[in-house]
Amino acid sequence: MICYHLQGICLMFKKYIENFLRALGKPLIGFISRLGELSLFITRALYNCFTPPFYPKLLLRQMVNIGFYSLPVVALTTVFAGMVIALQTNAGFSSYGAESAVASVVLIAVTRELAPVFSGLMVAGRIGAAMAAEIGTMRVTEQIDALSTLSTNPYKYLVAPRLLAGIIVLPLLVLIGDIIGIFGGYTVAIYQLDYNPANYINTTINELQTIDVVTGLIKGAVFGFIIALMGCYNGYKSKGGAQGVGEATTNAVVTSSILILICNYIITGMIFTK
Repeated sequence: MICYHLQGICLMFKKYIENFLRALGKPLIGFISRLGELSLFITRALYNCFTPPFYPKLLLRQMVNIGFYSLPVVALTTVFAGMVIALQTNAGFSSYGAESAVASVVLIAVTRELAPVFSGLMVAGRIGAAMAAEIGTMRVTEQIDALSTLSTNPYKYLVAPRLLAGIIVLPLLVLIGDIIGIFGGYTVAIYQLDYNPANYINTTINELQTIDVVTGLIKGAVFGFIIALMGCYNGYKSKGGAQGVGEATTNAVVTSSILILICNYIITGMIFTK
């Protein structure tokens, strides 16, 4: 009788263990599968970026879509970021009589962090979503299959121009954001905080270092690649009609934003950690 009860308990315990491992293994296997799909997608996309045939008109169109149409939102974001940094830095440093350091702090904060990160996040919200929606719509309406039927490589026609445009244009947006963000800090410091214009400009020029600007440009190129990659990948793999396109758009923006923040920390740690 006791052995019978022990056997029942063991079978029940075994069932619980199996259910637990099954619940744990299913999302893990799904994650590994998605990671493998993404790796293959990246490999094919990069290969098709550097092998003929090329589509320069499509590349130019994507550069205009990513760069020109994103410029207003990037400029608006970075100019107010520079203004806020100037105000907050002055409020903190004035207690210690270190107002002269405001210009250098604004310079470093904008060039190293604010301009690349804000530019990446704004472009991810605008362009990443648009890429995923456009390519996702083509996927669910079988237009991508039609391209393959017409002997047109979808990776070369859809993915490669967007990846190259993102890598090329985002550093340019970051550079413009640097200029506008520093100008925003200068405007607040001169017209609201009554700083001396000549001293502020001289401090900014003297503290400007190549590594600060180059770091922002490197981040911009990486962020541009991430945004285009996530937009194209989620759109290309979308399924299920309009609902699938909506999910692909959301996933593209969320994953791009998270990866931008993670890569920002990694790049900063690699360059500035001694």
